[in-house]
Amino acid sequence: MDRRSVLSLLGTTAFALSTGAVPDAVAQQPKHGGTLNFAISAETPQYDPHGSDTYATLDFSAPFYSTLLKFNLDKYPDVMGDLADSWTVAPDLMSYTFKLHPGVKFHNGQELTSEDVKATYDRLRNPPPGVVSTRRATFADIGTIEAPDALTVVFKMKAVNAAMLEHFASPWNTIYSAKDLAADPNGPKTKINGTGPFIFTEHVKGSHVAGKKSDTYFRKGLPYLDGFKGVFTLQAAAMLNALQGGQLMAEFRGISPAERDRLVQAMGEKIRIEESSWTLNLLVCFNTEKKPFDDVRVRKALLMAIDRWGGSAGLSRISTLRSVGGVVRPGSPLATSPDDLAKLPGFSRDIKASREEAKKLLAEAGVTNLKFVLWNRNLAMPYTPAGIFLVDQWRQIGVEVEHKQSDTSPYIAAMTSGNFDVAIDFSNLFMDDSSLGLAKYLSVARAPENRSRHKDTELDKIYDDHLRERDPEKRKALIRAFEKRTFDMAYQEPLLWWHRIVPSHKTVMGWKMSPSHNLGAQLEDVWLNT
Repeated sequence: MDRRSVLSLLGTTAFALSTGAVPDAVAQQPKHGGTLNFAISAETPQYDPHGSDTYATLDFSAPFYSTLLKFNLDKYPDVMGDLADSWTVAPDLMSYTFKLHPGVKFHNGQELTSEDVKATYDRLRNPPPGVVSTRRATFADIGTIEAPDALTVVFKMKAVNAAMLEHFASPWNTIYSAKDLAADPNGPKTKINGTGPFIFTEHVKGSHVAGKKSDTYFRKGLPYLDGFKGVFTLQAAAMLNALQGGQLMAEFRGISPAERDRLVQAMGEKIRIEESSWTLNLLVCFNTEKKPFDDVRVRKALLMAIDRWGGSAGLSRISTLRSVGGVVRPGSPLATSPDDLAKLPGFSRDIKASREEAKKLLAEAGVTNLKFVLWNRNLAMPYTPAGIFLVDQWRQIGVEVEHKQSDTSPYIAAMTSGNFDVAIDFSNLFMDDSSLGLAKYLSVARAPENRSRHKDTELDKIYDDHLRERDPEKRKALIRAFEKRTFDMAYQEPLLWWHRIVPSHKTVMGWKMSPSHNLGAQLEDVWLNT
């Protein structure tokens, strides 16, 4: 298997685990049986990961599906096969050939073939009318997909994408039945038929999603669990109480430092805590189609009023928000250094001078007594503290802001339709490669997940140039140019990057920590040591 990518050229980024119990799964033989009850802090607005970028969809749906490749969490960011039994990559990176595991079956009994993989990726890269694919830009470089026999699928590229192998391992690329898609291209939004380790049994709105073990799962001996229940816990207090009481065994997304400390104090050796930097950030997002946010001076003024460095110190004590960073995760190989970041609009360490400049920009734009609504999700961690922080920051330059929070479904609908002025958005990544992280900032016609709705052909060109570049240093330079253009135009900008803290009962075994809460959601290796 030939694996060539910018991530491998630059080396991996280590992630920290603060726990005294991670090795306890190593020496023990996994046990079969039991039901895992875990927390999901939001309810998915729909079932289809192709058209979503909220973890609530992935935690809901991933156990029911397989992907072509997936990340090897023991050697992150290396990839390994899922439905692919083996694969080869052409030396020029212009073709990828996958051999599929034989005998894989969908939960309705249909046998999986290469036609299902082809139909899935055709939908991802070129969705039919009425179907949303937030991965469209990611797979735009695929030219043709061929299925020469039932177990072989060949991707031929239009252009080089140095991180394409990692993109094939994206947890969002759930494989669907070609017959199902032909019958209803939007079927996966409301129906589930996968090849994953668990079979969908029920979704009780406002309560939970549940699945049972698939006896026809193609990985022999897996899954270990008889089933699982993902319980929707929108209130942090209820989630913590359920963890302490044993009704829930884990919260795999992440909790705050204060919540961690409460659990450790109450549960002692019964709770396992794992920590890592996080491939996730909150963004300040302006709707560039609405006045006065169509004026770059107004957008830039509002970004320059935010004290990210001071905010990081305070918010990191009470929330999962921690690191100041640009378009790539802080500390990762392609990230901008803190000193260089401080030179960009919105990241100055001299907040007093920055706010004076912000007031001048608003005056130049003829905007006085600015008032607007900040749209936000009603998730306590970390959306609520982030919103409260921003309202206070803008108050200090004379801007009055109403903080409006809503459930995930109407929030996503408003963001997607452009029915907002300013919002707290998120960039939800599963790896550090810039081809993923930068895609959110592309012109909206190329990237539906770009909720600022801007159109910028210069940004698009820099992105495309960086995508083809295989020299790490030249690629870094293009990332810096992309980042500078993005922040100069102030369409949207990271507020802070998150820090991941995952609690689980020590009876929960086989789950693996990573810098992304999008990974490890299939649950096929998880078992209960009871």
